[in-house]
Amino acid sequence: MAAFSIWHWAIVLLLIGVPVFFAVRSATKPSQNPAALVGIGGWLMLLAIGQTLSPLRTLADFANSADGYQQLMTLPNGPLAVYGELALNLAFLALQLVVLVSMLRRSHRFPQLFLLQWLAIPVVFILDTIWVASVLGVPVSLVLAGDALVAPIASFVGTGIWAAYVHKSVRVRNTFTRVGASTQVASAS
Repeated sequence: MAAFSIWHWAIVLLLIGVPVFFAVRSATKPSQNPAALVGIGGWLMLLAIGQTLSPLRTLADFANSADGYQQLMTLPNGPLAVYGELALNLAFLALQLVVLVSMLRRSHRFPQLFLLQWLAIPVVFILDTIWVASVLGVPVSLVLAGDALVAPIASFVGTGIWAAYVHKSVRVRNTFTRVGASTQVASAS
């Protein structure tokens, strides 16, 4: 793996820094009418798109791992390692779907579920790593070879930024309330 040049760091800074800058800047400006910030719009729309695509990304990761799973199946205890990893990833996929449904239903539980999903990212990764290493009887460093840490860390950092947004946003607070959901249903009739 080649060294990270200054241009790579500049691109990373632009991809992460610019959206964070605008999110913080828009969060510090008080809204003219905070009660008008209701519904999936603004920054919450980007979060909704990402949350909708996250189960699809997990399914794509399953598909990309199929060759690796076939190779593991030939090893002693390989099937046990594969089935354990699949069970962990299916549990995480189920959590993603529960969070997605709660968001689409505008449940007051969405912010807590989103935080739980964020915290589940490193937990699932650590449990998976420990599971595979212990079942196959190999050192953890062998399981974490190459760039195995890059995707989970990037996912954790990116989702962490959105978790902070969910915690601080007036729109999220106004959209995902018990009162807001019943009032919206009553006003629609």
